[in-house]
Order: sequence, then structure tokens, then C-alpha cells
Amino acid sequence: MKTSNPVLSRLGQAAERERTAGYGAYGPAGAAPGYGQPYPGATDYPAAPPAVQPMTVDDVVVKTVTLLGITGASAVVAWNVIPESMTGAAWIGAAVIGLVLGLVISFMRLANPALIVGYAVVEGVFVGMASKVFSVIAGYQGVVLQAVIATFGVFFLTAFLYKAKVIRATPKFQRGMIIVMGGLFAVILINLVLSLFGFSTGLRDNGPLGYLFSIVCIVVAALSFILSFNEVEEGVRMGLPQRYSWVAAFGILVSLIWLYLEVLRLLSFLQGDD
Repeated sequence: MKTSNPVLSRLGQAAERERTAGYGAYGPAGAAPGYGQPYPGATDYPAAPPAVQPMTVDDVVVKTVTLLGITGASAVVAWNVIPESMTGAAWIGAAVIGLVLGLVISFMRLANPALIVGYAVVEGVFVGMASKVFSVIAGYQGVVLQAVIATFGVFFLTAFLYKAKVIRATPKFQRGMIIVMGGLFAVILINLVLSLFGFSTGLRDNGPLGYLFSIVCIVVAALSFILSFNEVEEGVRMGLPQRYSWVAAFGILVSLIWLYLEVLRLLSFLQGDD
């Protein structure tokens, strides 16, 4: 089972070890190798573990919808419960906690449902506060609904293009996307730090540079779905354990949230010019 993705390759090797765990030179540990008569001491071996269920595309779909539902519900609760005076603090707090959880899940590839669900709850607060700032505090009416529709429109269009093989997750494409996404993350982080000290680069302002940067982020966020779709396809082909469908769903959720926030920002810019 070869793949150009080193992470998937390692997960595939781990899955293979799980499937073969408990098997010795004569078959399943503790089993009778011939004529129904066990060798002396055969019962000293542990019983073979139950078969590991491989993940399927349906598993990923169900987990993704579940995480989206949790994120949406958390956003609605945060919007209605957290007062406007606490919006900024809740937004920053959720952003920091979500970033930490996201990095832990991403780099350690933790297939922990509780941790991933916790991430969805925290990101729901973050998304709810961001939406409230743009819609209520900044006064951009209807921008949230427009951003939601545009986000899912881009998602389904990208899924169609991937299914139709118009865009392929070639090794070169994957390497390029990883480099570009890493670069964008660094630029966004540096811009955020500079803004805290009163410096404005114009990347997040309502102007030509802000428009261009938002469009670039939207395009890259949309293309990141290709990486997620390929990861799901390769994971299913390699027979990864069912629990890794949570990790795949997490990746799709991260891209959806990023895309939504960038679309929300761009739409607010366009409304501000009216």
C-alpha cells in the first residue's frame, strides 16, 4: 500500500500492524494449527483481537456532518448567550484554545473523538463571535447567511471538480499546497502580531491589498479540500481503522471554517463599499 503522503503511509503501516496483531507463525495465537489438536502450551498465548473495522467514505460523511452540527449549535448558543461586552474576549479566548487543540490534533494525528468534538465546540464559539462582530457590531446585515451559502457552494463545487478529476491531488500539487498553506499561516500570524502593536500591513483592511489577500486565502482554502478528499480516498484504499474517519472529518471542518471566515471578511469589504 504505497502513497505519496508520508502521514498516510505511517497510518497505513499502523493499521496493518493492528490487523496482524495476535497472529504467530502458525496462525492466530492460541489456535490449533493442525487436525484440531493444539500444540502443548498453545493456550498460553493471548486470544487474537477482534477484527479492525476499516473506515469508509460514509463514516467520514457522518462524522463531518456531526462536527458541523456541533459547531453550528455552539455558534448559535455563543451568539445568544455571550453579551456584546464579552464578545472580544470570547473571540480571542476561543481562537487561542482552538489553535492549540487544532495543532495537537493535526501534528499528533490523534483519532480521539472527544478531543475533536471539543475542538468543534470551541470553534463554534469562535465562529459565533466572529459572525456576531461582522453582523451585529459592525452592522453588515445579511453577511452571515451570504457567507454560509457561498462557503458550502464552494465546497460542493470543489467536490464536483475532484470527483470529475478536473483537479487531481498529484504529489506536486500536495507539496505545493503544503508550502503555500504554511506560508499563508505564517503571514497571517505575523500580521496579527504586528496589529497588536499598532502596525497595519493593509492585508486585513478594506482596500485593494485586503481584497487580493482575501481572494488568495479563499482560493487556497478551497483547494485545501482537494487534500482532504484525497486523504479520505487514500485512507479508505489503505484500510485505515474506522476511528481515523474522525481525523479526516476534522480536516474538512478546519478548511470549512477557514473558508467561511475569509468569505465573511471579503463580503464585509464589499458591503462597506456600498
